[in-house]
Amino acid sequence: MIDVLFCGNDGVFDGVLTCTLSILMRTQTKEPFCFHIFTMDVSHLDGKYTCISREHINCLEKTVKSYNSDNSVMLHDVTRYYMKAFSGCPNEGAYCSPYTLIRLFADVVRGIPDKLLYLDADIMFNRDVRLLWDTDLTDYEYAAARDHYGKYLIKPNYINAGVVLFNMKLARETGLFKKARWWIKHKKLVFADQSALIRSTTRKKMLPQRFNDQKFLHKHTVVRHFSKRLFWLPYPHTDNIKQWNIQKVHSVFGYRQFDDIYTQYQKIINQSPKE
Repeated sequence: MIDVLFCGNDGVFDGVLTCTLSILMRTQTKEPFCFHIFTMDVSHLDGKYTCISREHINCLEKTVKSYNSDNSVMLHDVTRYYMKAFSGCPNEGAYCSPYTLIRLFADVVRGIPDKLLYLDADIMFNRDVRLLWDTDLTDYEYAAARDHYGKYLIKPNYINAGVVLFNMKLARETGLFKKARWWIKHKKLVFADQSALIRSTTRKKMLPQRFNDQKFLHKHTVVRHFSKRLFWLPYPHTDNIKQWNIQKVHSVFGYRQFDDIYTQYQKIINQSPKE
């Protein structure tokens, strides 16, 4: 079983669906996938911060099973964990939504196995996920690639936590997540969950950039991360183009490598009942 974790509310569904399709369509394996979804209702903070809808979970489950009947989707409502650990904490109003914090409950949520691939929703696989999944994590809490900007501005091995392959067995033993939750609860951090993970790490494995490429798409790129990036033309500016913004992916990046995935995505979206 290959276990994948996404976190978010209903607003990230398009990202979860396109990323999931990219995994299924770029991977040659008979081994089943289990896609775990951490979600929560913190609508007291913002009206859109509600759990991912049952309609979207059903749609995702139908999709993954169309590729392999043994594939599954597991929905985990972590509201009670969040309210107990992070409600009112210094990082609740972090640079991203509070949903970035909830992967830090992976060690206490039931049903999480000893190996887990965490992915941000703005991810697309360009090549087989097994190239990443089969990484040997013996004696490492996790494996991650460098942050494109952080490796220059902060330190050479500063990681980007949008793609993290966790050795959950060792992470539970070392208290990685417990320590990270302490940082979130007690200290205001610049990059919230990412900073907390880095400060709590005992030992990590550095991955080549092709496993989390935040700027380019090469032939050897395994994971293209559509995170916010700097553009120099026609003037210096930042933009946050996500993979489900298909028109911009075509016009700004010039990517056509994901068009087969987009065809399936649009077919699923058009067939899904309107809420």
